[in-house]
Amino acid sequence: MLVLVCVTAGCSKQEQGQTATVTSGDSSNTLVIGAYSVAKDAVGELLPKFQAEWKAKTGQTINFQESYEASGTQARAIVGGFEADVALLAMESDVDKLVKAKLVTADWKQTPNEGMITRSIVVLGTRAGNPLGIKDFQDLTKPGVKVLYPNPKTSGGAQWDINAIYGAGLKLSEEKEGKKDPAAAKAFLEEVHQNVESLDKSGRSSMAAFEYGVGDVIVTYENELLARIAKGVDYDIVVPKNTILIENPAVVVDKYADKHGNRELAEAFIAYLRTPEAQRIFAKHGFRSVDPDIFAETKESFPTPAGLFDINYLGGWDEVRKTLYSKRGVWYQVLAGL
Repeated sequence: MLVLVCVTAGCSKQEQGQTATVTSGDSSNTLVIGAYSVAKDAVGELLPKFQAEWKAKTGQTINFQESYEASGTQARAIVGGFEADVALLAMESDVDKLVKAKLVTADWKQTPNEGMITRSIVVLGTRAGNPLGIKDFQDLTKPGVKVLYPNPKTSGGAQWDINAIYGAGLKLSEEKEGKKDPAAAKAFLEEVHQNVESLDKSGRSSMAAFEYGVGDVIVTYENELLARIAKGVDYDIVVPKNTILIENPAVVVDKYADKHGNRELAEAFIAYLRTPEAQRIFAKHGFRSVDPDIFAETKESFPTPAGLFDINYLGGWDEVRKTLYSKRGVWYQVLAGL
């Protein structure tokens, strides 16, 4: 474990696989951030702006320590002793791990947008020109199509991907049979998974593999592809007819923020993430805003697919954990070929 100590104003950044820990000095001046890897670029732009705002408001110069990991890995690190003051994670169920460990209070959703700070959808990314003619999730089952998505054991983004494919299978069964058929949805997921080229640790790692040339199609966050296209990378985005709405939470890690004496700073940072300025920056990096006004400003960049569904279509996170990701759940049966 790499230990970094902030001793001057500014930011110290942690790459994937590393953890930051406050070990000495005035920790009330240092905000420790544990974030999921996909949020790294947006957070990197937001921190200096918040730093300047806090300086203007209080006269205090603050420091940052940042750790970026796959969401599930990040949550487990915080539970294991990484003393993050705030956590930006890929999904609600990773925050639930912090609640279970008594690091975050159970009422964390009693905040604007139920604790969510960004949204996205699961989409498909193809090589420039979409040479295989990919139009929907069904095309991922065709022979010879090489698919990428990360490992849901470590990646929150991967769980969104699997939820989207499984949910699309349920939608297809409804269209054919008039009701949800879990067996048909599982079979659909199995067909897609048979074409998976590799399971990477995080959404960011999966995207890096795709950029390196691995695979024909990547199942990923819309924002990941939009951010790369904005930087000049030539990909096509395919929006499936039936796909899931992604919602990403941010929370104060109560136990550690109180321990470090910086609850006010941590709460101010979370509040800043909901401001119009921050929401526009998130939108610039491809995220769908949780602010209705900012989303209205940017909606031309974010099409709404006809069959868009949210986690409640799958029964909510408790049901999803039991149905898909328990030791005998659908995902592990697919992995085992059962």
